[in-house]
This record gives sequence, C-alpha cells and structure tokens, in this order.
Amino acid sequence: MEMDNSTVSIRILFNSTVLVSALGYFVDIYDLILFGIVRVASLKSLGVPPGQLINYGVLLLNMQMAGMLIGGIFWGIIGDKKGRLSVLFGSILLYSLANFANAFVTTTSMYAILRFIAGVGLAGELGAAITLVSEVMTKESRGYGTALVATIGVTGAIFAAIIGEIFTWQISYIIGGILGFILLIMRLRMFESGMFNTIKDSSISKGKFLSIFSSHERIKKYVNCILIGLPIWFVVGVLITFSPEFAKVLGYRDPIIAGYSIMFTYTGLIFGDFISGFISQYLKSRRKVVAWFIFLSLFFILIYLFIPGKTSFYFYTLCVLLGFAIGYWAVFVTIASEQFGTNIRSTVTTTVPNFVRGAVVPITLAFEFLRSPLGMIYSALVVGLITLAIALFALYHLTETFGKDLDYIENINL
Repeated sequence: MEMDNSTVSIRILFNSTVLVSALGYFVDIYDLILFGIVRVASLKSLGVPPGQLINYGVLLLNMQMAGMLIGGIFWGIIGDKKGRLSVLFGSILLYSLANFANAFVTTTSMYAILRFIAGVGLAGELGAAITLVSEVMTKESRGYGTALVATIGVTGAIFAAIIGEIFTWQISYIIGGILGFILLIMRLRMFESGMFNTIKDSSISKGKFLSIFSSHERIKKYVNCILIGLPIWFVVGVLITFSPEFAKVLGYRDPIIAGYSIMFTYTGLIFGDFISGFISQYLKSRRKVVAWFIFLSLFFILIYLFIPGKTSFYFYTLCVLLGFAIGYWAVFVTIASEQFGTNIRSTVTTTVPNFVRGAVVPITLAFEFLRSPLGMIYSALVVGLITLAIALFALYHLTETFGKDLDYIENINL
C-alpha cells in the first residue's frame, strides 16, 4: 500500500499497515516482558529455591535473548528474500505456539528451551514491522509511523503486567498465544511493500547477511546502529528486571514487585517513544534526539542507584522516569532502517534491535561477574556507564538520516 501524500492523516494510519504492525509489536512486547513479570512465580512453582532465583532468572533471560540473536538473522534474511509479510506471518506463528507451550513446562530445562524458541519467534516482529512501515510512508512522514508502531507496541508491557497480576503465570502465557493467533488472522489483509515488490523477482542480490561486512562503511554503520541502543537494555535487563533485589540493597522499606516495575517503566517508555519520535520529526534530526535521551538516561540511572527513597511510590516514579529516558527506541530502530538499501534493509532492521536485545547476555554476565567484588550498586554503575559511553561514541559516528530517500539498492558483490 503506497502513500503518496506527504501529509498522512491519523485516520489512514489507524486503518492501514501501521495499526496492524503496531498490534504485532504489542503482542511481541507482551511475551518478551511477560517472563520478567512471572519470573519469580514460575521459577518457584518449578521448585527453584529462593537463593537461586537470580541465577536461574539470568539463565532463562539469556536463553531467550540468544534465541532472538539467531532469529534476528534468520527472519531478517527471509524478509529481504521472501518479503516483509512472510516474516510478519512466520514469526508470530512461532512465538504464539511457544507461548502456549510455556504454560505447560515442568522443569527449568524445558523452560529454558521454550524461552529460546520463543526468542527466535519474537526476533522477527519489530524489524519487519518497522521496515514495512518505513517503506510504505513518505520520507518526510515515516518517523510518525514508526513512532506510532513503537508507542502502541510497548503498551503490551503494561498489558502483560496487568495480566500477570490477575492470572497465574500459566494462564498469562496462554493469553499471549491467543492474542498472537488473533493477530495472525488480522494480517491476512495486509499488503506488501511496493519498494520490495519492485525488486522481488529481479536478479538483484537480496538478504545476504554477510554482505553487511563486505564494506568498511557498511560495517561501521551497522555496528554503530547496534551500539546506540545498549543503554536501553541495560536499564530493562538489569535495573528493572532485578528491581526487587536492588530495592532491598538500597534499603526501601516497601516491597518492590518486578511486574509493577516493568509496568511503570514501560508506561514511561510509551511517552518517551511518542515524544522522541515526534520531536525528531519536528527537529528534522534523529541524532540530536537520541543524544538528549542518552544523557537523560544517565541522569536517572544515577538517581536510581545513589538517591534512593524509602517508599514504593518513589521507586515506581523512578521507573517511569527511567522508562521515559530510554524511550528513544522508536528513533533508534528508525535510524537502522534508514541507513541501508532495500535489498538488505529487512536484514539490518531486524538484526539490529535483536542484537541490542541480545546484548543483555554480556551485560547481565558482566553485572553478575562484578556483583561479588563490587556489590550490586557499583556493579550496575560500572556496566551502565560503559554502555552509555559506547552509545554516545557510536552516535557521534552515525550520519543523519531524516528525510533520506529509501528507494535504492545496496551494491553487493557477494
């Protein structure tokens, strides 16, 4: 579905590819975040002792993220070779089935395997959605579309928190599977990208992941796109996922519930995604907005770690503010989509956010490694500062992409 007018009405947005793509990301985020919400309850149900909840939680989270790394490459290639819609159908089918199966696990080993499979399925959703939306909207307005996809999508985290609080962890997983199958039916009316259709049956080389590394310029752009997102998943993967443990160390007198921390963080992220996306359109710059939000993230990370309060209200308020500060996710993924040509755009846009998500593996491992000698607070500080410094360095070396014409092909010789 091509949109030729530079002014795209809200009515068109909410009756087209943008809405269905956003709902897909909603289900994606629901499942992705649900594990963090039901982590303690599900592991206790499987017989994991209290002293090992963090260790098993890190293991399962890393299995999920490892699946997303592999799935990101697989679905990205499929998106460039077979089409963006192929990914949107295949990925949601896989992670919906995995959601159902998660409800019936009886051992931690089975749980780990299914989180890996779910991760593979989840990996395709966001990249294919952003690629499709970027290609069906005009170069002047596509930032609005990607911002709406991210903004609507991350509300899935709030929904997951509510469901996880009302229902058992098994029912929560089943609900996620049902949502996925409903969305699968809704996607039957979606249209493929016109940009992709023009090269679909041509002899142009498409979807070759290794081609990204055949050019120094492409390598630099690709790596920098990944690195600017590291602070987002440091906050989510460390500070928020393990918020109950941080609250105890920081001396909060009220008990902190991980599900609430996630819900309030994503509430802030909703507003952050919306505002960062629309400000980038107003300023006609992606880079400036990302820089502002990275520095804002630094500010609230320091408050979280070193200016603790005593009440749950104070803690959850900080979660909202942290979520807002890392709410440049929409702009971050849009930057990745705008950096490369149509024949490898899906591969890049799908792998970049998943490699950032997968970066939770080394980030949490580094946090765990430093936790014994430094303690939780200073371990988090060191790891957090490193991710922020790397992100700023990478952003400095990326070119501005606002208003860039995406209808072009990468010269690939592989």
